[in-house]
Amino acid sequence: MIEPGKKAPAFTLEDQAGAKHALKDMGGTPVVLYFYPKDDTSGCTDESCQFRDMLPKFKRSKAVVLGISPQDTKSKAKFAAKLNLNFPILADVKLNKDDNPTVCDKYGVWVEKSMYGRKYMGVQRTTYLIDANGKVARRWDKVKVPGHAEEVLQAVRDM
Repeated sequence: MIEPGKKAPAFTLEDQAGAKHALKDMGGTPVVLYFYPKDDTSGCTDESCQFRDMLPKFKRSKAVVLGISPQDTKSKAKFAAKLNLNFPILADVKLNKDDNPTVCDKYGVWVEKSMYGRKYMGVQRTTYLIDANGKVARRWDKVKVPGHAEEVLQAVRDM
């Protein structure tokens, strides 16, 4: 995990439309970077819809919202179309089956998880708020979805 006050790791990823997004291209703008486990699952759908619905407020606060998970751009396109997502959903795909998703790994959100006694690797739901200088201003670990986008918006406004 990247501690607040530290420089946010650089990345370039493709979104649901195949457009590339690089953190360095957003200099001077706060960035909300939310990592979620999987497209088209209940918690991830709810979280993404919260950010979608509040996007005008984030824009008024001059913040960019980006979602990231390890599914490919085809999955992202389907997810974004189904929910009318109006911001980039980035695909952090594994380069090969033995690799970790690179950006998830850099940000410390690719972790061992357990469900019904079975251990596996996956994304821990985490949100980073990166300031206009590229430093982590705030981090939310093991995010509880209800009301999360509102809490993040308040943090953006408090910057």
